[in-house]
Amino acid sequence: MSIPLPLRYSDATLRGILSEIRVMAMVGASGDWKRPSFFAMKYLQRRGYRVIPINPGRAGTEILGETVYASLADVPVPIDMVDVFRSSEAALGVAEEAVALVEEKQIKVLWLQLGIRNDAAAEIAQAAGIQVIMDRCPKIEFARLSGELSWSGINTRIITSKVLKAPRA
Repeated sequence: MSIPLPLRYSDATLRGILSEIRVMAMVGASGDWKRPSFFAMKYLQRRGYRVIPINPGRAGTEILGETVYASLADVPVPIDMVDVFRSSEAALGVAEEAVALVEEKQIKVLWLQLGIRNDAAAEIAQAAGIQVIMDRCPKIEFARLSGELSWSGINTRIITSKVLKAPRA
């Protein structure tokens, strides 16, 4: 077994994705305010993204004003990006569902959260024309690229009471 190489994405790639997408489905979204998915969803909503929660155990309820769906197939609108807050093992099933729905839902990006990497999922998604980002958080990347946060997590000395604009390509 070979050790996977580190994943590297240019700022231009990440900025391009974050400036082009508007609707994302968050697979593994939680209604518990202490969970990272809840915090990320709230942050991204405040930055202008529509984040649709996917969680079979909470289907039909609401998280942060959005109806929760059991699967990607149940979402009634096009999805620009699928953000995966599930284990690396579960990412393959999510990728397979995204590939099956790529044309119907117009899915452009499969984004696997921090600590999540599944090369098989990436391969099948890329083969279907879906761009893949692994082991990154869109919330963190947005903050870093917009100047809200540096890569190391240290304040960038930008002091403002205004919500910063999305990073644009």
